[in-house]
Amino acid sequence: MLQISRSTLYFPLNLTLLICAFSMTTGAAPAAAQSASEVYGDWYGALNTGAVSIRLGFHLGETSTFDDLDRGVRGLPATVAREGSLVRIGITGIAAFEGELSEDGLRLTGTFRQGLASLPLVLERGEEAVLRRPQTPVPPFPYRVEEVEYDNPLAPGVHLAGTLTLPPATSRVPAVLLITGSGRQDRDETMFEHKPFLVLADALTRRGVAVLRVDDRGVGGSTGAGLTDASADFAGDVAAGVAWLRSRPEIDPDRIGLIGHSEGGLIAPMVAVADPRIAFLVLWAGPAVSGLETVVDQVRLLNLAAGAPPAIAEANAGLQRRVLEAVISGTDTEATRAAVNRVMAEAGAPPVNGAVFQQLTSAWYRAFLTVDPLVNLRQLHVPVLALFGSRDAQVGSELNAPIMREGLVANPGAVVEVLPGLNHLFQTAVTGSVDEYVQIEETIAPSALDRMVDWVVQAAGL
Repeated sequence: MLQISRSTLYFPLNLTLLICAFSMTTGAAPAAAQSASEVYGDWYGALNTGAVSIRLGFHLGETSTFDDLDRGVRGLPATVAREGSLVRIGITGIAAFEGELSEDGLRLTGTFRQGLASLPLVLERGEEAVLRRPQTPVPPFPYRVEEVEYDNPLAPGVHLAGTLTLPPATSRVPAVLLITGSGRQDRDETMFEHKPFLVLADALTRRGVAVLRVDDRGVGGSTGAGLTDASADFAGDVAAGVAWLRSRPEIDPDRIGLIGHSEGGLIAPMVAVADPRIAFLVLWAGPAVSGLETVVDQVRLLNLAAGAPPAIAEANAGLQRRVLEAVISGTDTEATRAAVNRVMAEAGAPPVNGAVFQQLTSAWYRAFLTVDPLVNLRQLHVPVLALFGSRDAQVGSELNAPIMREGLVANPGAVVEVLPGLNHLFQTAVTGSVDEYVQIEETIAPSALDRMVDWVVQAAGL
């Protein structure tokens, strides 16, 4: 039977659920048999899941915390206990680490456990490595930067916070609103200490285009996140942002466009179809096929990018398809759980754990699996630039670009391009593996950044 790697299952459009196959509550660390004070301090290591290397940080003391550095999750509660050279760290309600302390007290070698997964991990004392991100803009800026807030009037409790950058001008200027990918993202779409939306906003504003970038619900200064939130709800937040931009005296209300990355490239057409005043769209690695087809293709591509043989990649993709079909067809929670675990059992894989099942059956995920982007793409009559990276392993260009062209075929102002050598973030990549994102210093390849900015400037009539 073909070996199936659980570390490659259930990838969404961005990185927020990359290790969800390992998410499950574990037992808390046992009471300390002796003082743990000798291991107090900061410890760092990289967890290799088979598909991605994730940098982790542990801050041990009377009050201990855990950081998932590459996903920007910091300060999760943790506990520490010690028995001789054995050190146990519990990440409350999530995971646990157990390791042997070296004689010099500078290294912990052991195992990181989440749910059914047990992965080797080495932690070392030290300071957090500073990653070089040379494209990240730093002040002073030759434009105005304003912190802004507004409500979504159709969603009580949703209060959105963001940053507006305004070029110097004597008349009204065009504007774009940036739409993040899946998962809860901040206004800069920060991933692996890259800030692609900050880089893009800076480049556009220097060329005369105002830019609004916004924290997603439940992130930063934005509130109102709920368990039933789905893409259509986020489209409402975008529409509220557009309405707010139109209220600004500095903005030309008829020259407002949208730039959506990943799932944001799915949301942007929803908003534009409902609002014919939207002037133009940039779809940055936006899917053209259903969420189910996107995720199945994603699993295959990520397996291949991680070096898996084609047969294993196809087997994992096939298993992913059967799991997702069981999720879609499920009539209630228990029936869906039984159907999903029946698929796993037939493949010789263990049952899906509770946290993964919750993510698979969330309102957002179920809606995402069945949405058909072509419904909105075929109704677009404004200029559209749809860009894909040839090495994108999350929204594959070979599958999506031809279907995007089909969806936009009746739109004379639409352009679909595949940019060679770029990954899902539009970095210059070798394999397109998620593992490369953190390793690449470049945030956006200059060729991609210039293409987007030049096109927007032209579409905005500057």
